[in-house]
Amino acid sequence: MRKIRQPLGPAVIDVEGTLLGDADRERLRHPATGAVILFARNYENPEQLKNLCEDIERLREPALMICVDHEGGRVQRFREGFSAIPPMRELGRLWDRDRPVARETARAAAYIIGAELAAHGVDFSFAPVLDLDYGASSVIGDRALHFDPTAVGALGACIVEGFAAAGMGAVGKHFPGHGYAEADSHVAVPTDARKFAEIAKKDLLPFRMAIEAGLAGVMPAHVIYTQVDTEPAGYSKYWLQEVLRGKLGFTGLVFSDDLSMEGASTAGGIPERARAALEAGCDMVLLCNDPAGQESLLESLKDVPLKNLERLEAMRRKGGRDLRKSVAYRDAQEKLKNFA
Repeated sequence: MRKIRQPLGPAVIDVEGTLLGDADRERLRHPATGAVILFARNYENPEQLKNLCEDIERLREPALMICVDHEGGRVQRFREGFSAIPPMRELGRLWDRDRPVARETARAAAYIIGAELAAHGVDFSFAPVLDLDYGASSVIGDRALHFDPTAVGALGACIVEGFAAAGMGAVGKHFPGHGYAEADSHVAVPTDARKFAEIAKKDLLPFRMAIEAGLAGVMPAHVIYTQVDTEPAGYSKYWLQEVLRGKLGFTGLVFSDDLSMEGASTAGGIPERARAALEAGCDMVLLCNDPAGQESLLESLKDVPLKNLERLEAMRRKGGRDLRKSVAYRDAQEKLKNFA
């Protein structure tokens, strides 16, 4: 099939299996599509993943971006042939014992993730999680680094640096913080009734520190902060434009969280959700595990250009050589081995 030349669009969608089907190819070649997110169902082994990524890249010019949720612990989509990354909370426990070693290990873990993903054709991971561990959110749980904002910020910044050393941009989530809200935004609309001052003092600190370290992307939470705005953060001009862009000075790419989640349902149907996110300040919108919904999403965005292509291009993996053959990768593996 001939490669088409067209600008990348604002939609991030998934594919159904380990090979591209005709329906996948049609959706990926749609002008509203700009990136592909992969899941465990799209993975069999390293060779298959590399072939899949190459097939995706051959569809378009410029090539679609390829991303994944690959944090470590229970959120690691690719396992066979990839290093097992412990839950991020383990880095927090290491921080309590030895802060310099924790910083080194955080950089090492991110470098390994970045090197291994890039070697197979993946551009970036939606990591790190910068939520605080208040012990309230089951969906966050051990994905959080720590309950202390300074610890989360310091380790999060090291993860950003580790990804950057591997030529990969990092995406911090879930802005401005999902850890305090008890409900799971996959199946409910969580709320957080704290005042802005408390959120700013605690939950925003890790994002500020990660941004200062070079954070390339941010994903807002499907959480309504009732004392601040009536809309979830991902639909809130206040959170995305006044706080994230204004107060924190973030200049990178803003991705919505998955619009199929119940936490996104406050805006209406899929096209309305996408419109609300983009109007609030998201650059790109995700829709996963919903092929029929993706059809309506793409149709609704067919004439909506990606506003800032430079922000997306900054997320494209850098370099060309396989970093798994480098001394830095071997050193990082040794640090991870000692940590595990």
